[in-house]
Amino acid sequence: MDKPNEKDSFVKVVKRDLEKLTTEVMQLREFLPRAVSTLLEMVHRPSAPEKVNEHFTREQERLRRECLHLGSRLDAAETECQREREEKLVLKEELWACREQMQQQAEFCTGLGAASCTILWSTSGREQAVGDILADGKLHSFLVMAGQTLESFVKSVDEDSAPETQDQTSNEQQFVLALTGVITNVAAVACGRDYLSSCGHVLLDTLMQLLKQMRAGAFPKLKVLMLMALYNVTIGVRGLKYISQSPGLLPMIWTLLEDKDPDVCLHSLRVLQSVLLEEEAATSMGPALLHSPCLEYVGRLTSRQQPALRQTARDTLDDIQALLRKFEGVGV
Repeated sequence: MDKPNEKDSFVKVVKRDLEKLTTEVMQLREFLPRAVSTLLEMVHRPSAPEKVNEHFTREQERLRRECLHLGSRLDAAETECQREREEKLVLKEELWACREQMQQQAEFCTGLGAASCTILWSTSGREQAVGDILADGKLHSFLVMAGQTLESFVKSVDEDSAPETQDQTSNEQQFVLALTGVITNVAAVACGRDYLSSCGHVLLDTLMQLLKQMRAGAFPKLKVLMLMALYNVTIGVRGLKYISQSPGLLPMIWTLLEDKDPDVCLHSLRVLQSVLLEEEAATSMGPALLHSPCLEYVGRLTSRQQPALRQTARDTLDDIQALLRKFEGVGV
């Protein structure tokens, strides 16, 4: 074997170049693995279209699951809605059945009340019966109920309906008429009007207020019965004093004197006449009559065709004029 040539074994290198080469080798050793790793990662990393496709796939799966969930909820809601609809139909049928039963019960109660009060109305026409009613101690409760019933009835009347279309034979109206008839009969007896004059002030005020409120031509029979009750009360001194001092008396009379029904006008005049015939009551009403249209309204009635109304109007007119002359003579 030949011995190597020494010139071929060694190479002269500048020290600076050797240091530079050494540095580069060390840098390669340090950064080459990192570069290789990055390169491998880039090789295995999915491309942008693949990323988008993967994202859409996940989103589609999520929407599918959400759609299934919403579909389940919709089915449940539709089932619940159908159940509630069926329950609503059942309840509506029950409601209509209850309304029909209540209507039947109301009609029955109204008919029973009308029949009972009509019998009581007829019975109270006897003086002894009124005494028995007072002795029983239930008259106060009856008067309270009667006043509330009358007030409720008048308020419920359709103001737009024509008087000629009103059903005068209905159970409700018969019930109200009978109640008022009982009050009228009670006031026709001395003990009864004494009770009304002392304990029935609320009822008397209610009667005067309702007579003023009721539309002209409406329910003439009811108005006549109420006026008859007030007239009967004025027969007693205590009742006459209370009614004559009521601030609602003259406005009520003015309203009723313009009513279309002659019987209402006639009984209004009788109430006014009853008050004017009592000197003390007439004296207290004198100043109010001076400033009221009563004289004009009564004067119109003196030319009406009905003989009783015409004569009563003339008599009342004479009483008013005499009273006015008396007050004018003393400078009132």
